[in-house]
Amino acid sequence: MQELTHYLNGAHVKGTSGRFADVMNPATGEVQAKCPLASRSEVEQAVAYAAEAQPAWAAVNPQRRARVLMKFVDLLNRDMDKLAEALSREHGKTLPDAAGDVQRGLEVVEYCIGAPQLLKGEYTDSAGPGIDMYSMRQPLGVTAGITPFNFPAMIPMWMFAPAIACGNAFILKPSERDPSVPLMLAELMEEAGLPKGVLQVVNGDKEAVDAILHDPVIQSIGFVGSTPIAEYIYGTGCAQGKRVQCFGGAKNHMIVMPDADMDQAADALVGAGYGAAGERCMAISVAVPVGDETADRLIEKLVPRIEKLKVGPYTAGNDIDYGPVVTGAAKANIERLVQSGIDQGAKLVVDGRDFSLQGYEDGFFVGPHLFDHVTKDMDIYKTEIFGPVLSTVRAQSYEDALGLAMDHEYGNGTAIFTRDGDAARDFANRVNVGMIGVNVPIPVPLAYHTFGGWKKSVFGDLNQHGPDAFKFYTRTKTVTSRWPSGIKEGGEFNFKPME
Repeated sequence: MQELTHYLNGAHVKGTSGRFADVMNPATGEVQAKCPLASRSEVEQAVAYAAEAQPAWAAVNPQRRARVLMKFVDLLNRDMDKLAEALSREHGKTLPDAAGDVQRGLEVVEYCIGAPQLLKGEYTDSAGPGIDMYSMRQPLGVTAGITPFNFPAMIPMWMFAPAIACGNAFILKPSERDPSVPLMLAELMEEAGLPKGVLQVVNGDKEAVDAILHDPVIQSIGFVGSTPIAEYIYGTGCAQGKRVQCFGGAKNHMIVMPDADMDQAADALVGAGYGAAGERCMAISVAVPVGDETADRLIEKLVPRIEKLKVGPYTAGNDIDYGPVVTGAAKANIERLVQSGIDQGAKLVVDGRDFSLQGYEDGFFVGPHLFDHVTKDMDIYKTEIFGPVLSTVRAQSYEDALGLAMDHEYGNGTAIFTRDGDAARDFANRVNVGMIGVNVPIPVPLAYHTFGGWKKSVFGDLNQHGPDAFKFYTRTKTVTSRWPSGIKEGGEFNFKPME
């Protein structure tokens, strides 16, 4: 049985708390490793190392910090297959999907190589007689991130790359379900030239999270996960005087207009609804066809596509469409919600409940499900299922479809499929959701734009990656300087406006 470690001050360090979490092989249901769960004192040690390393790193000019990230990108490309295999082994994703996880993180690192430009301040010459003003963006100090199981490469890089580019040190608390890739990323960062102590990886559960929340040295916290935990971390972290950004749950709608290309819409829904077994915060989990005729045509297109999906372990080859969900508990929760949909009157058009894979009966595989005639009061509509389950809610008009997306408590992403530019433009302008796709099913912005939802999908006022990341991980300092042109005598005792 492999015993994993923390990564502290440039070295793999065994846990000392005596507590461990099981790291499963989702395809077989077997325990493949033990992940140490840090105590408060272990978190404090990581913070101490980070606090010691950070001032010297902040003193390195942005261009040299960017060169470390440039080398890191080279190493990510070198080890792409190794990282993808380790990710698939613990998470269950297919190898192409795992490589995509790494790639989307890599793209944010590439953006952060532009730190010298992104950290430039502002300057005003002659704001008053002999007075100049300028602003600087300076690092916060020690920062931290708490990341989820579903993107163990991408989301850590979304956090630590901009934080480190800005001159901060970073404490990463990854998911204890698939911690190997975050440990590998820390090794690669130091191989790229990052000084020891600037990036620490501390594995843990709620005890480690609470230690991060209450540590007075840590200045900011990023989080991605469920909305209840996002609310807890945001409220607690802000009460401790920290800068906090938290990204929570989602229930993403895709509106299908009568004029849409139905083959294109069906292909998009299958990929966006069932890819990664639905374990994505940007997965499309609600299809909203406008009009019963549109709904009937869409269902007719979807059923054969869904029934042909190939489900299996990542070792079965690159033609696998999706793998298992991450744990037995996740599988049980999906099955419970599917049953609730049946009990509450939805029509189960594609039934994946009897799915079984020979030789992998103990794995956490869930067959694909498609519901029709789902209504707003059903649990499968209200709840983020995080599984391969697509719900169809029939809307009788465009306004009804728009209202479904707007009235839901989550506002992460949404999409519209149509040939009508006016409808697409109206939808993009009016819908109260953070990320919009027009004939694009999963509208995750590229690295130089920002990622973030609205409503109960986000807590905090700055998004992930893009320009917002450099604002989140720095403070603005403004300097007003005066160099009199002649020798002045006597003091001024009144506060005077600038002349």
